[in-house]
Amino acid sequence: MVLMKPIYHFLRRICSSCILPLLLLMLPAVVQAQFIYVTSNGAITITGYTGSNGTVNIPDTINGLPVTSIWVQAFRGCYSLTNVMVGTNVTSIEDAAFFDCAYMMSITIPISVTNIGPSAFGGDESLIAITVDASNSFYISVDGVLFDKSQTTLIQYPEGKAGSYTVPNGVTSIVDYAFWDSISLTSVAIPASVTSIGHTAFNQCYSLSAITVDTNNTAYSSVDGVLFDKSQTTSIKCPGGKAGTFTIPNTATNIGDDAFSECPSLTSVTIPNSVTSIGYAAFAGCRGLTNVMIGNSVTSIGDYAFVGCTSLTGIYFQGNAPILGTSVFADDNNATVYYLPWMKGWGTTFFGGLPTEQWYTIPVINAPTMLANGQFRFSFYTAIGTNYTVQYSSDLVQWFPLVTLGGVGVPLTLIDPNAASIPQRFYRIILLPQ
Repeated sequence: MVLMKPIYHFLRRICSSCILPLLLLMLPAVVQAQFIYVTSNGAITITGYTGSNGTVNIPDTINGLPVTSIWVQAFRGCYSLTNVMVGTNVTSIEDAAFFDCAYMMSITIPISVTNIGPSAFGGDESLIAITVDASNSFYISVDGVLFDKSQTTLIQYPEGKAGSYTVPNGVTSIVDYAFWDSISLTSVAIPASVTSIGHTAFNQCYSLSAITVDTNNTAYSSVDGVLFDKSQTTSIKCPGGKAGTFTIPNTATNIGDDAFSECPSLTSVTIPNSVTSIGYAAFAGCRGLTNVMIGNSVTSIGDYAFVGCTSLTGIYFQGNAPILGTSVFADDNNATVYYLPWMKGWGTTFFGGLPTEQWYTIPVINAPTMLANGQFRFSFYTAIGTNYTVQYSSDLVQWFPLVTLGGVGVPLTLIDPNAASIPQRFYRIILLPQ
C-alpha cells in the first residue's frame, strides 16, 4: 500500500465542494449530443460526456439555453479527448472537471470564464498548453501555463510540458497541485518574489530532479535541489526525480508532511541529531530507499511516514524510541529496526510492526583525547551481553591484545598507559563470537 495523500486531500476537497442548489440536484440529467447535463434557472451545467471524439467543442447553448458550467469531474477519465474548446458562455470550470484526461493536449478557455476549480486539469499527462482568451479578466496563460490575471499566482503547469521551467519574477504564490504529476518536468527555478507554495504543488513529479530557489527569496531556500524554508529548519519537498543519497542539513528540526514522499530513486537518507519530528507520509512511496539513519533527537514519527518503502532493509535509530503514528512502516516487509541498547524505550522483538535488533556490530566511539602525561584515552559504547577485544598495533600489520571487555550498555573508557612511549599507536575493536 502506498498512501497518496494528494489524492486523499483532493477527494476530500471535491466532497466538500459538491454543493449544487437543491433544485439542480433534483432535476434529471439529460443526454444530448453526447453531453450529459442538467438545467437550472434557465442555464445548462454539463455533468458528463459519453462521446469518443478527439476534438470537442463545448457548445455555447443547448436547446437554446446557455451552457454556463462544467461540473465536478464532468469529463474525468475521457481518454479520447485530445483538444477542447470551451464554449463562450461558460463561467465556471469546477474541481477536477477534466481530471485524468490522459491524452488531452490542449484546452482553450474563453473570455467568459471567471472560476477554475482546483486540479481542473489534473492527471492530464499529455497536456502541453492551456490557452486563455487575451480579453479574459480573471485568467491569463503565459507560454501555456495558467496564471491569475495579475500573474501573481501560478495555478496550473501543463503536465505534459517538458524540460526545465523558471517561474516568472513577480509570482508570489504557487497553489496546491500547480505542478502535480508533471511527468516531463526536469527542474524548477523559483524567484525571490514567491512567498507561498502549496503543500502538494510538486507532488509526483517523477522526472523533477531539482527545485532551486533564488538566494534573495525571504521565505524559501534549497539544499542540493531539495526545497526548505528560508531558515532550513523544515524540509518541504524533495523533487520526485532525485536519486541516490541525501543528508538532511543539521539546521533542520522538522521533516515536513510529504517532504520526501514518492521519490522512488532515493536510496539512502541521513537524518541529523537536530531533527525532532518526522511528519505525515514524509517518506511514503520511496520504493528505492534501502536504509535510513535517524538521529538521536527524534521524538515522534507521523502516520504513514515510511509506508510503501518496499526496498527498505534497515532503519537505524541513534536515540530513544520515538512515539509512532499509524501504519508508519506498512508494507516495509524487508525492513529491520536497529537500536542502540543503552537507549530507552526499546522492546526486544518488534517496533511499529517490524522486527528489532540491537545495533552493536560497530561500537560507537567518542572523540579520543591525549592526556597531559602523554597517555591516550578514548571511550566507546558496547551492547549489553556482547564481548569485545581491543587490540593495538604500531604498524597495522601485527596486532596485540590490550584488553577484553564485556558490553554493559554504558560508555567504557580505556587508557593506554604505554602510548606515551611509542611514536605511533593504532587501535581496533573486535566483536567476539557469542
